[in-house]
Amino acid sequence: MAEFEAGPAPGRGVEATPADRHWLAEAIRLSRCCPPSGSAFSVGALVISSAGTVLATGYSRQYGPHDHAEEVVLAALDPGDPRLVTSTLYSSLEPCRFRASRPRPCAELIIASTLRRVVIAWLEPPVFAPGGGAGLLRDAGRTVVEVPSLAAAARAVNAAVLPS
Repeated sequence: MAEFEAGPAPGRGVEATPADRHWLAEAIRLSRCCPPSGSAFSVGALVISSAGTVLATGYSRQYGPHDHAEEVVLAALDPGDPRLVTSTLYSSLEPCRFRASRPRPCAELIIASTLRRVVIAWLEPPVFAPGGGAGLLRDAGRTVVEVPSLAAAARAVNAAVLPS
């Protein structure tokens, strides 16, 4: 069984690997590229193949004011790419479950893709919308790995939009 398929239920008890920590740190680095916003989080995301190849990178507001990092990376991928089934999406923040600026939140876009594994640094705080994307992904059979040791770094990028 592949390392990312371990555990009795998707995302439960799955430990982050050193590679997960490396790529998640890269997602946090990408989040620093986001144009400033007082009404949205700054998020970085990557999709990495099981062979360690970068398939796509992106960050919030990369092309427009309503872009989310996960939708940017998903839009850059060929949905028919057979590598996606065993690839991992890394995001500095939990993919959104609720969204006002687009018809489909990022968690639903991920579910509609063939990606099966998501690694995040930080659960979305209820600042702009309720969180819950990780739960939706798990309910849809996706493996979600949270890496709390990198949450502070992801929060630091977003300090300006967090309540004091």
